[in-house]
Amino acid sequence: MPEAPPTRLSLLIRLRDFQDHQAWAQFVELYAPLIYGYVRQRRLQDADAADLTHACLRQVAAHVGSLEYDPRRGTFRGWLFTIVQNKLRDFRDHSQRLCQGSGDSQVQRLLENQAAPEPDEVGEWEREYRSGLFAWAAEQVRPQVQPATWQAFWQTAVEGKPGKEVAKKLGLTVAAVYLAKSRVMARLRTLILEVQEEEQA
Repeated sequence: MPEAPPTRLSLLIRLRDFQDHQAWAQFVELYAPLIYGYVRQRRLQDADAADLTHACLRQVAAHVGSLEYDPRRGTFRGWLFTIVQNKLRDFRDHSQRLCQGSGDSQVQRLLENQAAPEPDEVGEWEREYRSGLFAWAAEQVRPQVQPATWQAFWQTAVEGKPGKEVAKKLGLTVAAVYLAKSRVMARLRTLILEVQEEEQA
């Protein structure tokens, strides 16, 4: 899954300054993979998904200066999701105008056998966000802990391996494995909660 996009109010404010290259780099690092992954799941080819991702980011850049964030009216992710949906619709409308059907019955059968898109696209967007937020937080925390501590966490919490097996593989006690898992999870939870609290601010 893509990098997680924490929608921190402080980042949104910093984006109003186009000279804040660090803020824009962080924004692109966090949101471009989410947008790209989402549109790829909508069956766009790699190049089209990359183009659409850039178009969405350009749209944000064009309007973030006038964005008056009010959590009562919705989330930033909701606003971004609307931009992505609109750009995706525009892309498909444009593509349909360019490509006229052949009328071939074999093509018709192929089209009829295609799976319908998922009805819960907003829910999927949120799942992608949570997954990406975890991935982003993991990238932040991993360099802060010892490699054995990270592996103990990763193998037990993410890969679901038993503590005893991980302890043997890493040369640790079972208690040390679970302590490492607990410490890393606490750091991740703290970081994720900070991001979520800033979203609510």
